[in-house]
Amino acid sequence: MIRPQDLLCPKPEGLYCAPGDFYIDPVRPVARAVITHGHSDHARAGHGAVLATQATLDIMAERYGLGFAAAQQVAAYGEAVDRDAVAVTLVPAGHVLGSAQVVVRWKGLTMVVSGDYKRRRDPTCAAFEPVPCDVFISEATFALPVFRHPADAGEIARLLRSVAQFPERAHLVGAYALGKAQRIIRLLREAGWARPIYAHGALERLNALYERHGIDLGPLEPATSATKRDFAGEIIIAPPSALQDRWSRRFPDPVSAFASGWMQVRARARQRGVELPLIISDHADWDELTGTVEELRPGELWITHGREEALARWAELHGVPARALALVGYEEEDDD
Repeated sequence: MIRPQDLLCPKPEGLYCAPGDFYIDPVRPVARAVITHGHSDHARAGHGAVLATQATLDIMAERYGLGFAAAQQVAAYGEAVDRDAVAVTLVPAGHVLGSAQVVVRWKGLTMVVSGDYKRRRDPTCAAFEPVPCDVFISEATFALPVFRHPADAGEIARLLRSVAQFPERAHLVGAYALGKAQRIIRLLREAGWARPIYAHGALERLNALYERHGIDLGPLEPATSATKRDFAGEIIIAPPSALQDRWSRRFPDPVSAFASGWMQVRARARQRGVELPLIISDHADWDELTGTVEELRPGELWITHGREEALARWAELHGVPARALALVGYEEEDDD
């Protein structure tokens, strides 16, 4: 009888498919890799051959240079690609632009590797698509019942109310450069903010890449000016590290905001000196994680990284056998 571990198994390099001889999101260079999305803890340079969506390959080229892998292969969403005897299909994960779940089929067995994912709507990427499977391999970044993320629109409304309340101050929003920053910009546009949004230089190339992939970010300006007065009442998007940097001193009495799922933990907001925490995450929260398992009802749940124990216990109590893989190398930073 075919066992799931005959198809996929954890190794130091990452999740390995022996029949197809490839790794999924390997943490060190390998001969053949399938990459779920462009964040640097999942997409690394130096592999022999990389299979991913076009957007993910473009993101990797932007970050690492055109020669980030010896060979590249594009897989469109829903397209089955043969890897020896194994069929590999990428389907949307809803995490960031180009993000994908990896569906692996072999000898009647179907296993789905979620990568990082979320279930709520995101105007900058394709929505998560559930795929019936024998084994669902899930992340668990926010797999504790305390993590129930509020509606994005409500958090953006809090930001805009603060801007209206303090027109003499700049609002400096920390957001991860890939995915989160562009999502915040689009959410602001949908909420009616038509004025230019100012962007840190570290965001410019990725913003341009999103625009090339058809994501309209509206008028953007570089966050450079001769006087602090120029930024009064404006919104500036920057990487989280810039909030504590000398760079931030150019703005008039800035309101420090930070968009992250971790902002639900008040101690984290205080540690960072965040005045306006915005609970906006590119990961599934507790209800999304458990709801996805309920929807799929897989024969087994495997958990790659995060709060593995809580999600595994919940699954067992709901009749789904679960195991924690405890894969290493996938960061859980405040940028999530």
